[in-house]
Amino acid sequence: MDFLGKVTELTADGRIIVKCSETPEIGESVFDCKENRIGIVKRVFGPVDGPYASVETKTTLTDKIRGTDLYTRGGNKHGKAKGRSRRN
Repeated sequence: MDFLGKVTELTADGRIIVKCSETPEIGESVFDCKENRIGIVKRVFGPVDGPYASVETKTTLTDKIRGTDLYTRGGNKHGKAKGRSRRN
């Protein structure tokens, strides 16, 4: 698993704001340290050298999640193996 970043905020609509170490891909799954799936990256914003990610969660989280580390599963960063069809 690859380190995504630390949780900085929990928004009113239930999303998590994460200060990222690297820019994640939109749609990437997000996990906690016990490999429990937390949610999906929905939006990446902020400066290029220190981006933030908005993570949409399926469950209701408490304020205790602030400051915890989140992770992603390493995968194809450039979409080389998406299985696209070359037919017209």
